[in-house]
Amino acid sequence: MLHGIERLVDLTGIKTSGDFSVSHDTVRDAIHAGDVEALGAIPGHFAGTSRDGQTVRMARTVGQPLRYFVAKMFHGPFLVVAERMDTIYDWCVSQNIGWQFDPMYTRMVPAHYLIELDQIGCPDPAPRCHRFWTPDAGNGPTDVNLLGKAYIEGAYTALKGWLAGIPAGDPIGLAFSGGIDSTAVLLLARKAMTDLGRSADQIRPFTLDLGGGADAAQAERMVNELGIVSTWERITADPKEYDLIEAIRTIEDYHPLDVECAAAGICLMRGIREKHPELKWMLDGDGGDENLKSYPLEDSDLTLSSILRNPLLYQEGWGIDAIKHSMTYSGGLSRAYVRSWAPAERFGFSCFSPFTDRRAMSAAVTIPFNTILDGSLERLYSLKGELVASGVRQVTGADMPVQPKRRFQDGIAQAAATSAALGGDTENNSVYKGWRVGKAWCRRTFLRQWEDRLRTAWEEAEHVSGNHVPGLPEPLLQ
Repeated sequence: MLHGIERLVDLTGIKTSGDFSVSHDTVRDAIHAGDVEALGAIPGHFAGTSRDGQTVRMARTVGQPLRYFVAKMFHGPFLVVAERMDTIYDWCVSQNIGWQFDPMYTRMVPAHYLIELDQIGCPDPAPRCHRFWTPDAGNGPTDVNLLGKAYIEGAYTALKGWLAGIPAGDPIGLAFSGGIDSTAVLLLARKAMTDLGRSADQIRPFTLDLGGGADAAQAERMVNELGIVSTWERITADPKEYDLIEAIRTIEDYHPLDVECAAAGICLMRGIREKHPELKWMLDGDGGDENLKSYPLEDSDLTLSSILRNPLLYQEGWGIDAIKHSMTYSGGLSRAYVRSWAPAERFGFSCFSPFTDRRAMSAAVTIPFNTILDGSLERLYSLKGELVASGVRQVTGADMPVQPKRRFQDGIAQAAATSAALGGDTENNSVYKGWRVGKAWCRRTFLRQWEDRLRTAWEEAEHVSGNHVPGLPEPLLQ
């Protein structure tokens, strides 16, 4: 390996969100020093990279993606770091090494870890992983009111801090279905704005409606009950705009439920952007289901035992040492949050969910689910509504109506009408079995999209060998 060449290509820099008090220098210094305690103390979300000699360090939280790829140039490894696969690919193409790229060879930094990579040449060593968020799992009280208060106070503190950093007078959008999480965020945000001496009506709830959707009716009913219907807006779109292929390209992933959610998110973000070109800030309630383990187990291969024995399963997946861990994507919300981040980023929004902040997540992880549930799946499904409503009442004084669980993509339209509008064509903007799409189709679509791009790099673009050194007549082989 030739020395004296900068082999780190950082296409992202330091990114922060969720807390405007955090400086880029604070994040960079903690990453550079490999200081996990300092990283754990940084509020909000962040992602970043730093070099210390031959060692490159990277770290991120749930709300900021960070991905890397090892390319070969100048007779040695180049570490290319970016938020997205296509950004890394475009850089490789610009260096005439696009033929080296494979999206499945990119690696997502797992959330809540500091990753260390040594650039010493072949064979490239495996990364070393160090946790910087170590919540105390399952040791909280069994009193649901106490648990709800701690959880919602954590979310409120994070949310108020985020709102305080937004210029006074700026409108703030909220993806609003009228469900538990978005209603909680609405009530918390309105209280925070009042506490900050601002108008609560600057919080603008938006609900996507592709025609006859249950969410729009639920949301309208909710804002009428709260007396704030004047702040609410229905975003309508043609069901044919619900484009799963576009969603796969946007999130660069193929997990079916995340693809469906992202397709709905794209419709909502596009509709808001068209009507409100000045709007920059968006809130949502993403992460609430993960924190309180409230997803229907019938939608997956998970069991009650698996989610109870793995307290961070929904936040981080099976864990970096597990056989099911995906190095390309990580797992849990660490993987899935791109369903919210990527559509918002694409349409120029800065998006935040207080339920993804570690203060709320830490409070949720302390919940002694084993003791409270006592093996009851029914109790698991009822716990979230009871706990959140209690917390919201204690923090805001408002009695929050609790609606049944419904996924974002399931509430935006009448499923039968939308399926008919899309034609049920699994090859061209595909739905089948109502709204449900298959993982095989999603993965095949993802690979086809990359096959088309990589064909250009392989067949049309100039190829530069990883052994090539400018100025030498022949590639350097040793």
